[in-house]
Amino acid sequence: MSDQIRGQILDGRLKPGERLVEDRLSAELGVSRVPVREALLGLSIEGLVKLEPRRGATVTAVTPEMVAELVEVRTLLEALNARLAARRHDPAIVALLQDTLRRGNEAAQSGSPDQLARLNGEFHDRLAEASRNSVLSDIMRSLRERTSLAFSLNGRARAREDWTEHAGILAAVIDGDEELAALLASRHVKNAAEAFGRATAQPADEAAD
Repeated sequence: MSDQIRGQILDGRLKPGERLVEDRLSAELGVSRVPVREALLGLSIEGLVKLEPRRGATVTAVTPEMVAELVEVRTLLEALNARLAARRHDPAIVALLQDTLRRGNEAAQSGSPDQLARLNGEFHDRLAEASRNSVLSDIMRSLRERTSLAFSLNGRARAREDWTEHAGILAAVIDGDEELAALLASRHVKNAAEAFGRATAQPADEAAD
């Protein structure tokens, strides 16, 4: 249940700040309110949902302060993750990453926002798997999901750049170049954060174009 609601949040069907009404969700998902309530509680612990007295549940709102704090941490840990992936160089996971990269490049040309979000998550999940550090992978998954609430606003505008940067990170991992992989991974997060800043600074009429 939590996976279904999480998916709707991460692919943008449920927007930051949107109310999550238990009755409506239970009807949409074909379950009673109890598992929905439990799922929302779990997602609040992950930071994707905010629970407030009398107001109920909402998708966590994106603020510049929250994004800045998440980016500070994620930049460092993405670099470490890429460094370990380059050091351990698992051929099986590298092959999976290459497949994701191929499909991501195709989606960057004509894919839908939810397809792009799904493939982006897949790439980063597989890169985390390549680090062979389960503790780091668990931490990174939570950070990626929370920052994706903001970075999803970049949408198709940054899709090609995203996948070009993914390709560079993967090439460094394949070459076993730890320093370059770490540098490119941290720069990737910073570039996405800067794009988010530009997107949110746009006047409403420009953002709609």
